[in-house]
Amino acid sequence: MAKKVRVAVNGYGVIGKRIADAIALQEDMELVGVADVVSDWRIQVAEQKGYRVFASTPEAASSMKTAGVRVVGTLEDLLGQVDVIADATPKKVASANFERYQALGIKSIFQGGEKHSLTGHSFVAQANYASAIGRKATRVVSCNTTSIVRTLGALKNAGLLKKARGVLVRRATDPWESDHSGVMNTVVPEKDIPSHQGPDAQTVLPDLDVMTIAVVAAHTTSHLHAWSVELTREASKEEVLEAFRKAPRIAFLRQGDGLVALNSTLELMSDLGRPRGDMWEVGLWEDSLTVRGNELFYNYQVYNQAIVVPETVDAIRALSGLEKDGLASIRRTDAAMGLERNFLRAATRV
Repeated sequence: MAKKVRVAVNGYGVIGKRIADAIALQEDMELVGVADVVSDWRIQVAEQKGYRVFASTPEAASSMKTAGVRVVGTLEDLLGQVDVIADATPKKVASANFERYQALGIKSIFQGGEKHSLTGHSFVAQANYASAIGRKATRVVSCNTTSIVRTLGALKNAGLLKKARGVLVRRATDPWESDHSGVMNTVVPEKDIPSHQGPDAQTVLPDLDVMTIAVVAAHTTSHLHAWSVELTREASKEEVLEAFRKAPRIAFLRQGDGLVALNSTLELMSDLGRPRGDMWEVGLWEDSLTVRGNELFYNYQVYNQAIVVPETVDAIRALSGLEKDGLASIRRTDAAMGLERNFLRAATRV
C-alpha cells in the first residue's frame, strides 16, 4: 500500500471537526490528531470518536485534563508527526500560525477567513488544483466564494459566461452560535459594494467579470444566492443545465419536490442520513432556472458549515503531491464522502 500523507487539524470547531471526519474517510490520508484550546463537549466528542487530542497551549492542556479529556500532547508534539496541517482556527489565530508551520517545513492549509495575501494562493479544486501542487501553503476560499467559483466556473468552462451579478442573502451567524449574537427581526445590507466574495473569487479566477452585493438576514440555516448572468450568446435552459451538470459538486434541487426553502433542503439532508445534516454541494434550483436570450437567472443554496470540506481534502492532496490530476482527486474525495449529483430522482454517486 502506498504511504499515506500524515495530516493534523488545528482548531476543532464548526469547520475543523468536519475536516477531521473527511480526512478520516480518505484511504490515502492518516488523521494523526486534532488540536484545540477548548475543554467542552466539542473536544470531548473528538476523543470519543477515537481522535488523538492535543492541546494548542499549556493552559488548554490543564483545563482539558481537568475536564477529563485524555490529552496526548501539545500542538508542538503534533506538528512533529505530520506532513500537512489543516488550520481551522479563528481569524488572526490562524495567520499567526503560518510562520510556525513554515519554520517546521509543514505544508499548511487555511480557511477563507484569512486573507489571500497570507499564502499568496487561494484554492477551489475544480478551478486551480494544478497551481497548488507542491506548494507550501494555500487558502481554501470561503463558503460563498467556493460556490461562486463552482457555478461561474462551470459557465466559464462552457464558454457561456460574459459577466455575472449576484445578490447574497447571508445567514446571521453559525447555527451553534445562535445564542451568542446575530441580527433579529431585520435585514442588514452590507455597506461595501462589491461585497468581499466577488473580489475573493477573482483570486482564484482572475478574469471573472463579477459583482456581488450582500445582505445579512435573521436566520442561521445557510446562505442563499440569486444570480443574474449575461451569457456570451443566446442559449437554451438545457444547455446551461448541461454546463452545470458537467461541473463537480453542484447538485440539483427542485421546488416541485417540495424543496421550496433553505430549511426544507437541510431537512432533506438529515433524512438522507448526511453526517450532521451537511450539504457539501452547491444546491442549485433546477426548475426555477430561467434563460431569456443571452440572460440567465438562477438561485442556489450554500451550506456554510460544510461546502469547503471536500475542497480542503483536495488541497491536502495537491500540496502533498499525492495526486497530480485535480479531477481524479475530486472523484476520490467525493466518493469517500458520498457527494451526489441529484439528491432525488435516480440519484447517483458522482
